[in-house]
Amino acid sequence: MKNLVHVGLVLDFNSSIGVMSDTCISMAISDFYATHSRYKTRLSLHTRNSKDVVGAAFAAMDLINNEEVNAIVGLQTSMQANFVISLGEKAQVPIISFSATSPSLSTTENKFFIRTAQDDGSQVKPIASLVQAYGWQEAVFVYEDTEYGNGLVPYLADEFQQFNIRVTSKCSISLDSSDFEILKKLNHLMVRETRVFVVHMTASLGSRLFLLAKEAGMISEGYAWIITGGISSMLDSMEENIIDSMEGVLGIRPYVPSSRRLNNFKLRWKSKASQRKNEVKLNLLGLWAYDTVWALAMAAEGNGLGEVSSNALKQNSSRNAAHLSGLRVSDTGLSLRDMLLDIKFKGLSGDFSLVNGQLKSTTFEIINIVRKQARVIGYWTPEKGLSRSQKSSKVAYTNSMDELISPVWPGGARSIPKGWVMPVSGKKMRIGFPIRAGLTEYLRMEVDPYTKKRFISGFTHDIFLAVLDELPFAIPHRLIPFSIGSQNSFKTYDDLLNQIKLRRFDAVVGDITITANRSQYVDFTLPYYESTVAMVVKIKDDRGNNMWIFLKPLSWDLWLTTALAFIFTGLVVWVLEHRINDEFRGPPDQQVGTICWFSFSILVFAHSNSLLSPHPLIIFLEINTTSEKPMSV
Repeated sequence: MKNLVHVGLVLDFNSSIGVMSDTCISMAISDFYATHSRYKTRLSLHTRNSKDVVGAAFAAMDLINNEEVNAIVGLQTSMQANFVISLGEKAQVPIISFSATSPSLSTTENKFFIRTAQDDGSQVKPIASLVQAYGWQEAVFVYEDTEYGNGLVPYLADEFQQFNIRVTSKCSISLDSSDFEILKKLNHLMVRETRVFVVHMTASLGSRLFLLAKEAGMISEGYAWIITGGISSMLDSMEENIIDSMEGVLGIRPYVPSSRRLNNFKLRWKSKASQRKNEVKLNLLGLWAYDTVWALAMAAEGNGLGEVSSNALKQNSSRNAAHLSGLRVSDTGLSLRDMLLDIKFKGLSGDFSLVNGQLKSTTFEIINIVRKQARVIGYWTPEKGLSRSQKSSKVAYTNSMDELISPVWPGGARSIPKGWVMPVSGKKMRIGFPIRAGLTEYLRMEVDPYTKKRFISGFTHDIFLAVLDELPFAIPHRLIPFSIGSQNSFKTYDDLLNQIKLRRFDAVVGDITITANRSQYVDFTLPYYESTVAMVVKIKDDRGNNMWIFLKPLSWDLWLTTALAFIFTGLVVWVLEHRINDEFRGPPDQQVGTICWFSFSILVFAHSNSLLSPHPLIIFLEINTTSEKPMSV
């Protein structure tokens, strides 16, 4: 005869998740004991229906006092788990949840709380990596105003701060919000500049949000949406019209490796689902519920509960008198918890291993919703960051978008959204710029003679536009010309800068010199060119006075070239003059001296040799020494 281990199951059977989880748990018990037929124990489930926090609390108290359960499984929402955890602490009964993923529920501070699911806090790093990969520097949080939604916001904000990503605003939406109230909040987000939205909420509220966002025109080109696991893990169980409203959305969800056992389970699930009138689709929570039951059954057997009869179990748990608000205290809860924390096996969702009381997080997959399907475009791991393949061979950690498959963005766009746009309405900054004759390469303005439209160009204008492109936010502005030094205006650059002081301009762009008196009433950016300091000092020569110091300013190559030029000039003059001019005749040494002296003397216009040749070159060398400027023919 098998000994029964009593386990409480608290679910909302009016929800699709509750029905799906109950079915997966029933299949898990059947599959486990079909595989482990020699086990001495059998899990005996005591189910309770709970829709809210109060119902979950009463159900837990009833299971602990009347059914004397050794553990409680379920508690779909984080709000339910947050309240029942304290009951488990007092009764020393493990509270096991596969769906309460809020990081505000600490498994280290509550030692009888075990989370057989991945903590939502493990998603903050891959989300921040994804935002950084696409170069976005600001984002908006849209989250559910519950324990589940509020719990992740501080962790996500801290992680974004590590990546220098600014959170421009936070938008919380309650579960009981009407469609009109949600649309009103979406309209407030539309008039802002930021176009990157990180959505963290349950699938039920997220479905309404995206249907209304599409209606408001926010699932279109220029927008970027990122959803967390609360929605992305439930895509398989959503209706087609809801998924269609999420076209181009990116998502983060835990990676579930494919296996033959998982494929067989899905086939059996479809077979069971086809027998129901209302089909309930399988999702990640169902896989976690299945693995939870397997782990609990293994812990019950390994804890030695099989050596004790079921009646003895009840007697042991009832041995202590009722106290602490009428709760009984279990004698086996602590040992069962310790055994469960050491369980390791390969489940449907992957490797089952609890670290600090919760399922160990390893790999996340990044999805892109395209044509009503979730397409995997990459993966994220703590060791390698973003990668295109789950088994990437790269060693270094990287957050480069080149490691991901190019996604399709909202509106069918292929280019990466900029992340911000100019506001729909609002006052524009008045940017003045100087217009003057000359130096048009810096800044110039041309007016179309037909349309009278202004066209501004130039080096300064190009730099101004480049700076605007690098800013993480939009600056609506209009350029206003300011005439300087023209025939109709005697205004100066000081007058231009004074317009800022008079609040007629908000800023000025142009080739403006930075001076001390101007800096008193305006702030300057850095100059275009790097500023340096140069000093002219006397060279100290330890060898004393050097008569050849005059040679140092010029290089030896230049001195040699100059000497050769002199000699060449003298030779040309000698060739032309020695046949007809007696001054260029005589002994060879005299002719060499005449050549050198003539070449040198022309520098000071004091050559004593007269030239007789009518050659144009010689005419060019005849210089009028009485004129201020050389004369040439």
